[in-house]
Amino acid sequence: MRIVVKVGTSTLAYATGRLNIRHTEQLVKVLSDLKNEGHEVILVSSGAIGMGVGKLSLPTRPKDTTTKQACAAVGQCELMYTYDRLFNAYNHTVAQILLTGVDVEHTERRVNFQNTLSRLLELGALPIINENDTVATDEITSIGDNDTLAAIVTCCIHADLLVLLSDIDGLYTANPHTHPDAKLIPVVERITPEVLALAKEIQQTGIAYVCTGHCTGEQAYQLLHRELGEKLHPLQVGLVMEF
Repeated sequence: MRIVVKVGTSTLAYATGRLNIRHTEQLVKVLSDLKNEGHEVILVSSGAIGMGVGKLSLPTRPKDTTTKQACAAVGQCELMYTYDRLFNAYNHTVAQILLTGVDVEHTERRVNFQNTLSRLLELGALPIINENDTVATDEITSIGDNDTLAAIVTCCIHADLLVLLSDIDGLYTANPHTHPDAKLIPVVERITPEVLALAKEIQQTGIAYVCTGHCTGEQAYQLLHRELGEKLHPLQVGLVMEF
């Protein structure tokens, strides 16, 4: 199985920017065991800016872009050094890939990334991917957040499973950090009527051909198909479209 795992700064480091040793060592142990079991593992890891704050002994996380970039440059080195040291203890080799929005939007660069990632997996390496925070600063070059980056990686590499690790227990009715009365929703049983509303809206536009991508999901596809019928077509690897 090909698995993409995303981990955030709040899991890897304390508010001070110093490494949460217990969390990081446990993460490395679990991922190493997955590889030993025969799975292909890709780690999308935040933490560069946070660890840079700690390494530079800054009192708080900076607010200005230039200092954040400086922290990312320092912290990314520390982050990869830590991963390399910990994974090496389990005889696994790591590889670093830093991406920007341009790398995933531009077709040729995205294909180069996909080819490199595929080859790393073939060679038995464990790719560790992060956004290149030292240069990705605006809406053109920035991907936005590593949840989005992990989803993009999952689609690009056709992974079987995406796991988003978080310090939140699950889906809540509101942000539990700011709303103490927020309630956990343990299971999402069905897609809400918004999906059907979207299908009806598309139907009314008169669009003759609608294609769904990787992230639509089978349940959402079936709901859309109920409204759109033969207008709806799933995009699949190898599909050729001529206009």
